[in-house]
Amino acid sequence: MARENIKEEDLKLRLTKEQYHVLREKGTERPFTGKYVHPPAQAAKNDDGTYVCMVCGQQLFTSDAQFDSGTGWPSFDKAINGSVKYNKETDGRTEIICTKCNSHLGHVFDDGPTDTGKRYCINSVCLDLKTKK
Repeated sequence: MARENIKEEDLKLRLTKEQYHVLREKGTERPFTGKYVHPPAQAAKNDDGTYVCMVCGQQLFTSDAQFDSGTGWPSFDKAINGSVKYNKETDGRTEIICTKCNSHLGHVFDDGPTDTGKRYCINSVCLDLKTKK
């Protein structure tokens, strides 16, 4: 599903105003307000699964790649191969975009605490957790 095939009018009806603003207009949700700020290991182990894009359903991150960065947004140390692309912004940050629908997800930073050295800082409203159960 390429972005040009997605009808923005349909998305405005399907998504909340905040979701549309973040995913399609490159907004940011307020810190510590998102549903997925804390990793499933801190909530309940039966919440393990895969985070998918709220617009197109593409698998983006596994729950075992999530960690609590203390920043107020869900953080991951790696994305599923081929699921995201990167856009260097004029302010020096690197935007993360879904490869299937071109929706804005968040940003990636080189200050992660795991061996990948990455911190994918993602807006909760962009994600839907599909649990293994």
